[in-house]
Amino acid sequence: MSTTFPPRAGAPGRAGRFTEADCRLDEFTALLETETDLGLYPYADRAVRGVLCYGAAAVDAAADPVAREELSDEIAQALLTGPGIVVFDRAFDDRHGLRASTELFTAMIAAQRATGAGGGDHFAAPGANDRIWNALQKHALRDPASFARYYANDVLALVATAWLGPMYQVTSAINVVNPGGTAQSPHRDYHLGFMAPETAKRFRRHTHLLSPALTLQGAVAQVDMPVSSGPTLYLPYSQRYEPGYLAFNLPEFREYFEANHVQLELHAGDAVFFNPALFHAAGSNRSTGIRRMANLLQISSAFGRAMDAVDRSAILRAVYPELVALAASGDSRGVENLIAASAEGYAFPSNLDRDQPLGGMHGETQAELTRRALDAGLAPAAFAAELAALDERHRP
Repeated sequence: MSTTFPPRAGAPGRAGRFTEADCRLDEFTALLETETDLGLYPYADRAVRGVLCYGAAAVDAAADPVAREELSDEIAQALLTGPGIVVFDRAFDDRHGLRASTELFTAMIAAQRATGAGGGDHFAAPGANDRIWNALQKHALRDPASFARYYANDVLALVATAWLGPMYQVTSAINVVNPGGTAQSPHRDYHLGFMAPETAKRFRRHTHLLSPALTLQGAVAQVDMPVSSGPTLYLPYSQRYEPGYLAFNLPEFREYFEANHVQLELHAGDAVFFNPALFHAAGSNRSTGIRRMANLLQISSAFGRAMDAVDRSAILRAVYPELVALAASGDSRGVENLIAASAEGYAFPSNLDRDQPLGGMHGETQAELTRRALDAGLAPAAFAAELAALDERHRP
């Protein structure tokens, strides 16, 4: 699956891996010099600076099975090879409990502030924003009726199914950027976007191309968001650049983003959906009194999970003495191979209330803890205690 235009732009280096040497700004900008042709998107109302916007007519059309299939094809094409972003006007309103959910989220943030909870952010300084991690579950448990109205929304289902197919999984986080809050760094999103460049480089080209098909990013404007409040900045068509998970960290690409991004005013209830490989960043809130609140939706494919439910902590407790022995023998490769087969090497999913990204993109993984324990010479009981603490941080 190649999304590169022209085909040779950003060609990978040796052994099918991208490096910073593959990231060429001239090839990147050539991909972005594209006009959005509304003729290719007949259900869209308009294109604003390249961004496709859909109105009530598209939502009404989705009630017809044939039109829904056509619209779904159109959305998928827009996210894959088109501008990479679609906006649905007023997708949420009081039929979906928009005002009630906003009031609930506001109360939840006030409660967090009172207890000193919250504050971590993947792409902004801790404390700059207010966050509600795992807002999906908290919403459902605190107000099931409001939750039901909100997530019965058909626009959400339409776009999620168009991009991911059925059986998708919804998660959400409330993000409030307060007056004076500064912009995020431009980035791509989960999965590879939440990794240090050195880690992302370990994944070959085909993974860079396939990863965006496993998630959909969305945001519901819970309040009106004039440009002064800093709605998200986007770079349409940037998802088509193959080595972009390395490029977004490079100064010349960040400078280009700053000079060429698109920022759209949003009204309460507008819903934005975009390819996770699209370059984007929350904007600076220059207003004096708008607490810009968005429900950030991260919707995942059903794929990417193993068939067996495995208790990896139990495995690690059992094999830790063998790891110690392997390490003592000097078989470093054997140690790494055994850790890879036994431990969870990925930081997510996690409970971000307990395991906040305060010191980096994510908390410690089981694999990282195991390596640290071996380096420190922890006894099995001490390792088991640290592993139990890590499990507690990940517990829902």
